[in-house]
Amino acid sequence: MNQQALSAFLWSVADLLRGDYKQSEYGKVILPFTVLRRLDCVLEATKDAVLAEYAAKSAAGLNPEPFLLRKAKQSFYNTSPLDLRKLMGDQDHIRDNLYGYIQAFSPAVRDIFERFDFYTQVERLNKCGLLYLVTEKFAAIDLHPEAVDNHQMGLVFEELIRKFAEISNETAGEHFTPREVIRLMVNLLFIEDDAILAKPGVVRTVYDPTAGTGGMLSTAGEYLAEHNPAARLSMFGQELNDESYAICKADMLIKGQDVANIVPGNTLSEDGHGGRRFDYMLSNPPFGVEWKKVEAQIRKEHESQGDNGRFGPGLPRVSDGSLLFLLHLISKMRPANEGGSRFGIVLNGSPLFTGGAGSGESEIRRYVLENDLLEAIVALPTDMFYNTGIATYVWILSNRKPAARKGKVQLIDASGFWQKMRKSLGSKRKELSDAHIGEITYLFGDFVEARLATVYDAQGKEVSSEVLRPGMRKPRAPQGGQVKLRPISRIFKNADFGYTTLTVERPQRDETGEIVLGQKGKQKGKPQADSALRDTENVPLGEDIEAYFRREILPHAPDAWIDHDKTKLGYEIPFNRHFYVFEPPRSLHAIDEELKAVSGRIMAMLEELAE
Repeated sequence: MNQQALSAFLWSVADLLRGDYKQSEYGKVILPFTVLRRLDCVLEATKDAVLAEYAAKSAAGLNPEPFLLRKAKQSFYNTSPLDLRKLMGDQDHIRDNLYGYIQAFSPAVRDIFERFDFYTQVERLNKCGLLYLVTEKFAAIDLHPEAVDNHQMGLVFEELIRKFAEISNETAGEHFTPREVIRLMVNLLFIEDDAILAKPGVVRTVYDPTAGTGGMLSTAGEYLAEHNPAARLSMFGQELNDESYAICKADMLIKGQDVANIVPGNTLSEDGHGGRRFDYMLSNPPFGVEWKKVEAQIRKEHESQGDNGRFGPGLPRVSDGSLLFLLHLISKMRPANEGGSRFGIVLNGSPLFTGGAGSGESEIRRYVLENDLLEAIVALPTDMFYNTGIATYVWILSNRKPAARKGKVQLIDASGFWQKMRKSLGSKRKELSDAHIGEITYLFGDFVEARLATVYDAQGKEVSSEVLRPGMRKPRAPQGGQVKLRPISRIFKNADFGYTTLTVERPQRDETGEIVLGQKGKQKGKPQADSALRDTENVPLGEDIEAYFRREILPHAPDAWIDHDKTKLGYEIPFNRHFYVFEPPRSLHAIDEELKAVSGRIMAMLEELAE
């Protein structure tokens, strides 16, 4: 059964709930029952062996848990003789038997259903007379791993959450990230380490502080398993939303991961993995979400721990906490002398440039660039995410840059790399193809500057496009057509994004036009600044400030001076400016000829009407 058919089947359960449940409440029933059936199917093959082992070890007075895990061949088990299909044989006691079945799971699984608040729904379904019908519906579907693999199951969970989020007017993008975006991020994280990851028995850790349903962790695991089946990736995560946490935990259970590594709670205010460091990290924090609820805890950590805490470099404005997640991930990097780390994070455009010199955002960018942590930023197409159509960017950071990348940052404009989806999903109308992911990965992996050559025919219609790497010739234009070139990969020095903000003062003047001088203290005899004439200038970091002042300011304001006490250092990454290509307007002669032609056609039409 394919993903769409399976999702449609599960969605059909809503027909049973209609009337007794609001549409926005369907997910409270369907999601936990889907997880329950999946776990039920996964354990079916070893059910008899587990029950026999449980009876034997209990009779011998031994703790049966380690033996049951071995027999179940999973990181969880169930000691009840019942399963969902056997529950159907006793309609009158379906509620009590269902409770008994869930309580017979190992503790980690019971926690999953508590997070779903499943028992409340069981009571409600029982009261409505729907419990048996809904359980029967799920008992009939085949969710065995042979029929639905883990990857496909993850997609099913994601589609169901998206549907319920749309109905509830919730933000679906808070729960998961499109799989092709995750694949791109995973490729960018691992491509420079292919040789290391190919070694037999290699063990690495991956962490997602905004784990959602576990899609990023799962995709990272699938990548490594595909490239090196002998490698092991230990997964760690934290998730705020209880339902998403429950699904992520269930997914990790089935994959054999240690579910103690997946913790609930708000990552920013209560770090669930305090003191831990990781090899790789991935995150898609919510865009533009304020952090006022946890402001007190974050400010306390910033002020009391400084650089020894997570938020030492600075705090962004309360209206957008994206950069707090960036700082959190930086704090989780292994020291470079212990192998270092690399991570990818999805951010909107705001963290690139919001905040002037000295602001929290600028200070965070300054910390990242002056410590040479930023490897690359990739601009994604708009309309890539389920809940927003805004422009988004993938930042790749590492404290173990290859020699060629040291002191440099690569910007890749992949905003034109997309194909239209056959069917829109919320705000998501575009997707990355495998070819697009491959091209972006190669541009990053080869660390080269490149241009995109787009060929247009005589009518201005796009014929083809091709990425031109160094040494490649641009294609020929067809008869009457043209070839347009634009940069898609550029490499800069870290210092190229820095600037010095100068405060330029001009003197007050009295009614006669004379400069007002200070009368007391240190200001005595000095020109007094007129705040109404105060201005600021941003000087590129590598440029001599005095030379800039003499060249750019004094010719226009000979009485100006710099207040050096107010000088500040700032950093911003004006991404779009670096990829802007100026196209000269058409000549006035061409426009004039076109207007004459249009006027002539209008006059001819008027003459025809007059006849």
